[in-house]
Amino acid sequence: MTETDEDLLARCRAGDEAAWQALVSRYTRRVFNLAYRFVGRVDEAEDLTQDIFVKVYQSLSRYRSEEGAFGTWLTTVARNQSIDNYRRRREERRRRVDDEAILDIVPSTQEGPHKSLEREERVRLVHQGLRALPPDLRQPIVLCDLQGLAYEEAANILAIPLGTVKSRINRGRLELAKRLLGRAERVGA
Repeated sequence: MTETDEDLLARCRAGDEAAWQALVSRYTRRVFNLAYRFVGRVDEAEDLTQDIFVKVYQSLSRYRSEEGAFGTWLTTVARNQSIDNYRRRREERRRRVDDEAILDIVPSTQEGPHKSLEREERVRLVHQGLRALPPDLRQPIVLCDLQGLAYEEAANILAIPLGTVKSRINRGRLELAKRLLGRAERVGA
């Protein structure tokens, strides 16, 4: 039988870390999806999700069950944090663009032809190295590192335990690095 939000909150307020972890895992997907809609990038949404949960944890004493469900309150806090983050970022972009002098100093973001070729070659070599990995090591890396899925999502897709996903990603990355370093040494020799 799963505990209600109210039970978990009571335990959180008493300092029970396991209760906090249960609440976080119960609402992570909801908060992440909201954050992602505001920032549009997985890495930034993950950072914003963490910031939101920090804010929620710091504000737990302000939540009153008489005012509505915990999930609704948490979503409101998440939305407000996301809006604040959006405004902060917009203001930072405006300040950067408004300063005309900085535009003369900032180097161009366009790659030269050599850089572009080098990048394309690196991408080709990494994809070649990935194809050479055994499927059980390659699949978690593709899902998490290339497609940006969380480890938990990869575990669900692959129908394997979370710990197995993490260890396969670690082993796969090491194997990929060995292959790429071995190739670089053969080319350099």
